[in-house]
Amino acid sequence: MVLKKKKEIQVDAFFLDHQQLEKLQRFSKAEEQNLASLLLHCAQLNNGIQQIQCIKKIMPLVEKMGQNSACDPMVKACLDILGQTYFSLGAKNPLKKVLASSLNGLPERFMTLAVQSFVCCLREELKTTDVYLYRKVLDNLASCMEDFSLGRASVKNLFEEVLQFLQKSLLDIQEENRKNHGNHVVQTQLMHDLLIAIKVSMMLVQKLQENIQGSLWKHHESFVWQSMCSLLKSSTNFLMDAALLQTVQTTSGLAVILFTKTMYEPAEELPSLVSDLLLGSIKHTDMPAWFVSNCGTLCVEECPDSVLLFLCHGALAMLEWKNGSMGENGEKLLLDIASVLLSLSSELKESSMATSLSRILAIWTNSAQAALVSGSPNLKIKLNGNSDIIGKLLEYIYTHWEHPLDAVRHQTKLIFKNLLQIHRTTITGSNEKSDPFFARLIKHLLSLEWHVKGKYASLGCLVECVGTENILQLDRTIPVQILDVMNDQSLAPYASDLLETMFTNHKVHFTLSFQESSWIDQWHDIWVSPLLVILCEGNHDQTTYIIDYYLPKLLKCSPDSLSYMIRILQASADANLGSRGTRGALGALMACLRTARAHGHLELSTMMSNGLVSTECIKQGLVHQHNQVCIDALGLLCETHRSTEIVSMEEMQLIQFFMMYNLNSQSPSVRQQIGSLLRKLFCRIQESSQVLYKLEQNKTKQELLENSTKRHPLGILQQYKDFMSSVCDRLFEVLFPGSSHPTRFSALTILGSVAETFSVPKGQAQVFQLDQEIDSTRVWTLIQCFASTFEEVKVLAFGLLMKLRDVAFNLQDSENLDLLFQAAIDLSTSTKPYDCVTASYLLNFLVHHKGLQHICLGKWLEHNSQMDENTSVSTLEKNTLAVIKLLLVNVEEEIFQAKKSLLQAAASFPMYGRVHCITGALQQLPFNNLTLVAEWKEMVARLILMSYKLSAVVSPVVQSSSPEGLIPMDSDSESAGRLQMILHEIQPQDTNDYFIQAKILKEHCKVESEKLADHRPMDNICTEMRGKERQTCDVTAQMVLVCCWRSMKEVSLLLGTLCKLLPSRATSEPSDGLITVEQVKNIGDYFKHHLLQSRHRGAFELAYAGFVQLTEMLSRCNSESLRKMPAQWLSGVLEEIKSCDPSSTLCATRRSAGIPFYIQALLASEPKKSKTDLLKMTMKELISLAAPLNEPPSVIPQVHALNILRALFRDTRLGENIMPYVADGIQVAILGFTSPVWAVRNSSTLLFSALITRIFGVKRGKDENSKKNRMTGREFFSRFPSLYPFLLKQLEVVTNTLNSEAEELKIHPSLFLLLLILGRLYPSPMDGTYSALSMAPFVPFIIRFFTCCSRT
Repeated sequence: MVLKKKKEIQVDAFFLDHQQLEKLQRFSKAEEQNLASLLLHCAQLNNGIQQIQCIKKIMPLVEKMGQNSACDPMVKACLDILGQTYFSLGAKNPLKKVLASSLNGLPERFMTLAVQSFVCCLREELKTTDVYLYRKVLDNLASCMEDFSLGRASVKNLFEEVLQFLQKSLLDIQEENRKNHGNHVVQTQLMHDLLIAIKVSMMLVQKLQENIQGSLWKHHESFVWQSMCSLLKSSTNFLMDAALLQTVQTTSGLAVILFTKTMYEPAEELPSLVSDLLLGSIKHTDMPAWFVSNCGTLCVEECPDSVLLFLCHGALAMLEWKNGSMGENGEKLLLDIASVLLSLSSELKESSMATSLSRILAIWTNSAQAALVSGSPNLKIKLNGNSDIIGKLLEYIYTHWEHPLDAVRHQTKLIFKNLLQIHRTTITGSNEKSDPFFARLIKHLLSLEWHVKGKYASLGCLVECVGTENILQLDRTIPVQILDVMNDQSLAPYASDLLETMFTNHKVHFTLSFQESSWIDQWHDIWVSPLLVILCEGNHDQTTYIIDYYLPKLLKCSPDSLSYMIRILQASADANLGSRGTRGALGALMACLRTARAHGHLELSTMMSNGLVSTECIKQGLVHQHNQVCIDALGLLCETHRSTEIVSMEEMQLIQFFMMYNLNSQSPSVRQQIGSLLRKLFCRIQESSQVLYKLEQNKTKQELLENSTKRHPLGILQQYKDFMSSVCDRLFEVLFPGSSHPTRFSALTILGSVAETFSVPKGQAQVFQLDQEIDSTRVWTLIQCFASTFEEVKVLAFGLLMKLRDVAFNLQDSENLDLLFQAAIDLSTSTKPYDCVTASYLLNFLVHHKGLQHICLGKWLEHNSQMDENTSVSTLEKNTLAVIKLLLVNVEEEIFQAKKSLLQAAASFPMYGRVHCITGALQQLPFNNLTLVAEWKEMVARLILMSYKLSAVVSPVVQSSSPEGLIPMDSDSESAGRLQMILHEIQPQDTNDYFIQAKILKEHCKVESEKLADHRPMDNICTEMRGKERQTCDVTAQMVLVCCWRSMKEVSLLLGTLCKLLPSRATSEPSDGLITVEQVKNIGDYFKHHLLQSRHRGAFELAYAGFVQLTEMLSRCNSESLRKMPAQWLSGVLEEIKSCDPSSTLCATRRSAGIPFYIQALLASEPKKSKTDLLKMTMKELISLAAPLNEPPSVIPQVHALNILRALFRDTRLGENIMPYVADGIQVAILGFTSPVWAVRNSSTLLFSALITRIFGVKRGKDENSKKNRMTGREFFSRFPSLYPFLLKQLEVVTNTLNSEAEELKIHPSLFLLLLILGRLYPSPMDGTYSALSMAPFVPFIIRFFTCCSRT
């Protein structure tokens, strides 16, 4: 049973202007419905769905009109309005398609009149001159030509005007895009408009060919010819422009081939022209002048690789490959395209290009199949499985079938599947099962290790060609081998797909080969029996993945096999109950029954009535010591194929039994599964109760009731209510103070599901309502959950209270509310970090109370009567503003006190709690719908100023080169003297004695100048301070540091939240925006300063979190000055790194501290679909710094570069965009390892480790000989070809340094790194003769090294 939220279909209604309405009113008749009155009624509706129903009535009404109605002015007026309405609707509005569909049925007698109306409307559209309104016109043109006869006729009548508009739109959009260089938001919009314009141009040429044919070729001076030349020239320019989006370039490649095909004569020579373009062998003398003048940039010997790729795509998509219409030239072009694509595969390594290449190769295989059907014998020979082209394609497949990109892996599988079909076509009439090509492929694939993911899909394709039985004849243990692999989740989906293909094919083979069902036992022995053995005795992961991936597919193929499974498992269930580590037969039985019921193969009532399973057996499963058996038994009760199936009394009793023993599970995954399964049960109760209510209301369906259940609907509904009530009683019962975290988490999760499931719109019958079960004691129980030290418990309790807040507030008197508010304010300044989180949730709950200001805030803040009078202000907004104001006043006072004594602040009133509460309050506020804009503007300005002040107080500690211990704790004067240097270094603002002069601490904090000179040893290691109430409190260095870095954390998150939730306007002048451009710039400078200055990891990591929110906002904003800031900051920090300035404050230790984080945030903010110019520029600079050609004056820039590169290669958000730089990174790391400077070697080692993980994946197993996290040499060097000569040269250098005759073996520093890489590469049986990247040249060097080692 899959839970899906029902999507409400929303359709925007259309509206007519006053003039149109008047016209319809003039023609409409009150006594009878005519076309005008129907349209008038439709226009007056506010609901788009109702308008659709109304539009569908137009054609039946028109068809009833007489023959002379075409002359009726009412019809003309209505058609005009329909045309205006059609062109005013958005492209994605369903009303547009419904209107077009209806008008397609317009009677012939009205067509001329309708075309005139639509032509008039379209002509007005084509007069548009605003570039940013072109998109609407283009969408209308596209919809006119798409399955809309009236629209197509209108475009045909205005063919020249449309051509002229398309020319103009392409040029104007290109120019506007150039003007907005750097504005990624606007450029992206313009490029998508450009893409649509190119597509509409192609659509016009394809769908209205008759308008181009005829005089086009004879009169080169004609308007149509000149327009086609202009379109061809523009498309060529777009194809060559690397600054455009790749989708625009790809589509331009299609357009170039399409327009050339339309204009070129004679058509038989077109394949030769395209071949010459792709091979760079074109001669201008052989080409028509119009082609050279418009496509001259393509007529060069060396086109960019991307252009060649897109031209190949255009040729494959736009030329006709079926029926052999292009003859021998077409066959030559097909082979040329293959050779060009295969040569490009070793050049194009960027992720988007690699994806496009794999997709175009798949298209080529489809075209090759189409061409082979009517192809020449010569083509069949050249595309046979033993041919060079097919061999090279197989090499491509073997190299890319484990590519990190899903899209490439998917296309690789498709290419392999199509290659097999191509070979089958070339050997038509031969015996496929004994074909040597297939036999050789099967042998090679079976010789591969099972960890190779590509093996599964390839074998699956071969099974479809030669059959499962032929493969099993080679090795009968294949099913068991594949099942053994399924303990690895990354391989389980591939393995299950292969098994499904094999056992389905095998079943079909047996069904065709044997008349009777005698084959089923043999089929069970091969496919079912090994499964049952593993389910009983296999490890947890293996059995889980088999149940999730394999078992459902097996039962779908052969539902009758379930009875066989149950019979086998029941026979040993009593004897083999399982253990904590294995499921046993009982666990296997529960898993099979659960899967069968969930997929509709069996019903629980049938199981129990037929004796397949007893209640006692299910109870045993529900309390089994193996967690997954418990979950399977619960799933058996909760999961059904139909979401409206009645929940039986037995199921309810068993669920109650389960909840007695399993709410305190220690496993997070088990708790999550329990919550998910019970949610499905509650949905079943909710949905089946609605069916029961309908049955009760509709007494005429008594026979349906008798068929569905023997019990009375009202009786079942009462049982549901009693059951849900008892469930809630049990859940609240376990939420007592002191209950364990697992119990609380489970109970709150389930209660949240109950509240969400049974919250239906008012007026609908409801079987159960949680708020009716709530009393003041239970509300207090939920509020007490805020005190949990686990934030996930707080989150769940808060979510539940928010769903029940109306009831919860009604049950709380003003005294309780006042106490809660007071507690929240007190907790917000607690020295225990988790207390401020509790305070935040309490305040976020209380701000929804309407009387909060009168009850609680009156004694804290001056009451604002004007705010009460403003009824448009929401309770949440008023209360949040007041609470933030109160917190801000408090924290400002505390900052003032902290300036006098940071130690006292750390001990008595750490300020981070207040700031945390402010951030929490802001995050639940709807900033797009605020009323008190002026007040919020002032508040935001005060919050920003407070953040800066707080940061100024605490930053000296976290920016110290040794922030971990700034209070002198040592008992001797020598240590105090050393700390004196640290204290002077940071130059804090604190006026406390301990920061002015390092002192020795006495037991009772009676430090006097006379005793300082004695240097006597002290017993205690902490300073005692007096708090606000004069109580004695201990202050340790750790407390000061925690106070400081948590304050920095909260300031960063607050500023990040302000930037994220309050986006600035395009100008810095006063506006409705709550934050100005100047404020955003200042926040950016603040983050820059602290990321580059902080030494404490916690401080700069959290500054990074806030900075990321800022940079993401900057990349989307309209202000040009803000949008350019990331690039400016990036250039600035790179220049500072390169400068080697001795006065630079950048931290060269602690792995460059916050510098990598700073650069990561700036690069990650680049739009995902952009050309990633910042990343390319940064990587070029860093790699040049990390591997300097000459001896640099300082190694600090090199160390910074290495540390930053490590961070970037580890950043998953950069995705595949970082992969083109991996080879350079490896070279930098290996060369850096030979440096005489330890800092460079250390950073190089860290970089190398990050790169190894990036290339081979995270190593999860302990088996050093496992071939997981490894790859073949061919795949590695195909992905990183520049590493082949580099590693070979480095290995040669290493071995040349060895001197076997010397007494002591001198080992080159980079040897270990080279061996680490080579040790992860292995030869593959699939290695062929089509790759020059063989591992053989490495072998002699390795042998020589080991020979020297053995002699030494």
